[in-house]
Amino acid sequence: MRPTSISVLIVAGLVAAAVGWLLLSFFYNDWPPPPWLPVIVIAVLAVSEGILAQNTAARIQRKPGAPRVEPLAVARYAVLAKASSLAGALYAGYCAGLLAFYAFEPTKFAREAVPAVAGGVIASVALIAAALWLERSCRVPDQPDREDEDDSGKPQRRR
Repeated sequence: MRPTSISVLIVAGLVAAAVGWLLLSFFYNDWPPPPWLPVIVIAVLAVSEGILAQNTAARIQRKPGAPRVEPLAVARYAVLAKASSLAGALYAGYCAGLLAFYAFEPTKFAREAVPAVAGGVIASVALIAAALWLERSCRVPDQPDREDEDDSGKPQRRR
Protein backbone atom coordinates (compact mmCIF):
# COMPACT_ATOMS: atom_id res chain seq x y z
CA MET A 1 0.00 0.00 0.00
CA ARG A 2 1.36 3.41 -0.94
CA PRO A 3 1.30 6.45 1.34
CA THR A 4 -1.46 8.97 0.74
CA SER A 5 -0.49 11.55 -1.83
CA ILE A 6 -0.95 15.17 -0.79
CA SER A 7 -1.71 16.08 -4.40
CA VAL A 8 -4.66 13.65 -4.45
CA LEU A 9 -6.04 15.27 -1.30
CA ILE A 10 -5.65 18.77 -2.80
CA VAL A 11 -7.35 17.79 -6.06
CA ALA A 12 -10.19 16.10 -4.17
CA GLY A 13 -10.64 19.20 -2.02
CA LEU A 14 -10.66 21.53 -5.02
CA VAL A 15 -13.22 19.39 -6.86
CA ALA A 16 -15.43 19.25 -3.77
CA ALA A 17 -15.13 23.03 -3.34
CA ALA A 18 -16.24 23.58 -6.94
CA VAL A 19 -19.17 21.18 -6.50
CA GLY A 20 -20.22 22.87 -3.26
CA TRP A 21 -20.05 26.33 -4.84
CA LEU A 22 -22.03 25.22 -7.89
CA LEU A 23 -24.70 23.41 -5.90
CA LEU A 24 -25.17 26.38 -3.60
CA SER A 25 -25.29 28.86 -6.48
CA PHE A 26 -28.02 26.87 -8.25
CA PHE A 27 -30.10 25.94 -5.21
CA TYR A 28 -29.48 28.85 -2.80
CA ASN A 29 -33.18 29.53 -2.15
CA ASP A 30 -33.88 25.89 -1.27
CA TRP A 31 -30.62 25.23 0.60
CA PRO A 32 -31.03 24.19 4.25
CA PRO A 33 -28.86 25.76 6.94
CA PRO A 34 -25.61 23.82 7.49
CA PRO A 35 -25.84 21.42 10.44
CA TRP A 36 -23.35 21.24 13.30
CA LEU A 37 -23.54 17.45 13.69
CA PRO A 38 -21.03 16.60 10.91
CA VAL A 39 -18.59 19.11 12.38
CA ILE A 40 -18.83 17.46 15.80
CA VAL A 41 -18.50 13.94 14.37
CA ILE A 42 -15.46 14.90 12.27
CA ALA A 43 -13.82 16.65 15.24
CA VAL A 44 -14.34 13.58 17.46
CA LEU A 45 -12.93 11.36 14.73
CA ALA A 46 -9.90 13.65 14.40
CA VAL A 47 -9.20 13.49 18.13
CA SER A 48 -9.69 9.70 18.16
CA GLU A 49 -7.32 9.19 15.25
CA GLY A 50 -4.75 11.47 16.88
CA ILE A 51 -4.83 9.39 20.06
CA LEU A 52 -4.69 6.19 18.01
CA ALA A 53 -1.70 7.54 16.08
CA GLN A 54 0.18 8.33 19.27
CA ASN A 55 -0.51 4.90 20.78
CA THR A 56 0.29 3.06 17.54
CA ALA A 57 3.60 4.87 17.13
CA ALA A 58 4.62 3.99 20.69
CA ARG A 59 3.65 0.36 20.20
CA ILE A 60 5.41 -0.05 16.84
CA GLN A 61 8.58 1.59 18.15
CA ARG A 62 8.34 -0.72 21.18
CA LYS A 63 8.65 2.02 23.76
CA PRO A 64 8.83 0.85 27.40
CA GLY A 65 5.45 -0.06 28.81
CA ALA A 66 3.76 -0.22 25.41
CA PRO A 67 2.33 -3.62 24.50
CA ARG A 68 3.05 -5.20 21.14
CA VAL A 69 0.70 -4.40 18.31
CA GLU A 70 -0.92 -6.94 16.01
CA PRO A 71 0.06 -6.59 12.34
CA LEU A 72 -3.55 -6.94 11.18
CA ALA A 73 -4.59 -4.07 13.47
CA VAL A 74 -1.89 -1.86 11.95
CA ALA A 75 -3.17 -2.68 8.47
CA ARG A 76 -6.68 -1.72 9.55
CA TYR A 77 -5.39 1.53 11.05
CA ALA A 78 -3.62 2.35 7.80
CA VAL A 79 -6.80 1.78 5.79
CA LEU A 80 -8.76 3.92 8.26
CA ALA A 81 -6.16 6.67 7.91
CA LYS A 82 -6.26 6.63 4.10
CA ALA A 83 -10.05 6.73 4.03
CA SER A 84 -10.25 9.44 6.67
CA SER A 85 -7.75 11.70 4.94
CA LEU A 86 -9.69 11.50 1.68
CA ALA A 87 -13.05 12.02 3.41
CA GLY A 88 -11.61 14.96 5.32
CA ALA A 89 -10.27 16.50 2.12
CA LEU A 90 -13.64 16.13 0.41
CA TYR A 91 -15.57 17.67 3.31
CA ALA A 92 -13.01 20.43 3.80
CA GLY A 93 -13.25 21.32 0.13
CA TYR A 94 -17.04 21.23 0.16
CA CYS A 95 -17.19 23.47 3.22
CA ALA A 96 -14.56 25.80 1.75
CA GLY A 97 -16.67 26.16 -1.39
CA LEU A 98 -19.73 26.99 0.70
CA LEU A 99 -17.70 29.39 2.83
CA ALA A 100 -16.43 31.19 -0.24
CA PHE A 101 -19.98 31.53 -1.57
CA TYR A 102 -21.33 32.76 1.77
CA ALA A 103 -18.51 35.30 2.05
CA PHE A 104 -19.81 37.09 -1.06
CA GLU A 105 -23.51 36.78 -0.17
CA PRO A 106 -24.80 39.75 1.92
CA THR A 107 -27.81 37.97 3.45
CA LYS A 108 -28.65 37.12 7.04
CA PHE A 109 -28.84 33.42 6.12
CA ALA A 110 -25.27 33.53 4.79
CA ARG A 111 -23.94 35.28 7.91
CA GLU A 112 -25.63 32.70 10.15
CA ALA A 113 -24.25 29.80 8.10
CA VAL A 114 -20.61 30.92 8.24
CA PRO A 115 -19.75 29.54 11.74
CA ALA A 116 -20.91 25.99 10.97
CA VAL A 117 -19.20 25.94 7.58
CA ALA A 118 -15.97 27.42 8.99
CA GLY A 119 -16.12 24.80 11.76
CA GLY A 120 -16.44 22.15 9.07
CA VAL A 121 -13.29 23.37 7.37
CA ILE A 122 -11.34 23.46 10.65
CA ALA A 123 -12.54 20.03 11.81
CA SER A 124 -11.81 18.51 8.40
CA VAL A 125 -8.28 19.90 8.30
CA ALA A 126 -7.74 18.46 11.79
CA LEU A 127 -9.01 15.09 10.54
CA ILE A 128 -6.64 15.20 7.57
CA ALA A 129 -3.70 15.97 9.86
CA ALA A 130 -4.62 13.20 12.33
CA ALA A 131 -5.17 10.70 9.52
CA LEU A 132 -1.81 11.46 7.92
CA TRP A 133 -0.15 11.16 11.34
CA LEU A 134 -1.87 7.79 11.91
CA GLU A 135 -0.76 6.60 8.49
CA ARG A 136 2.80 7.64 9.25
CA SER A 137 2.61 5.94 12.66
CA CYS A 138 1.72 2.65 10.97
CA ARG A 139 5.08 2.46 9.20
CA VAL A 140 7.59 -0.03 10.51
CA PRO A 141 10.83 1.72 11.48
CA ASP A 142 13.94 0.84 9.53
CA GLN A 143 16.07 -1.72 11.30
CA PRO A 144 19.75 -2.23 10.58
CA ASP A 145 20.82 -5.41 8.86
CA ARG A 146 21.66 -8.05 11.42
CA GLU A 147 24.58 -9.33 9.37
CA ASP A 148 26.43 -6.03 9.67
CA GLU A 149 26.29 -5.90 13.46
CA ASP A 150 28.24 -7.67 16.14
CA ASP A 151 27.15 -8.17 19.75
CA SER A 152 27.82 -4.53 20.70
CA GLY A 153 25.32 -3.18 18.18
CA LYS A 154 27.95 -1.27 16.22
CA PRO A 155 28.32 -2.00 12.52
CA GLN A 156 31.40 -3.99 11.58
CA ARG A 157 33.75 -2.88 8.88
CA ARG A 158 34.04 -5.14 5.91
CA ARG A 159 37.51 -5.95 4.69
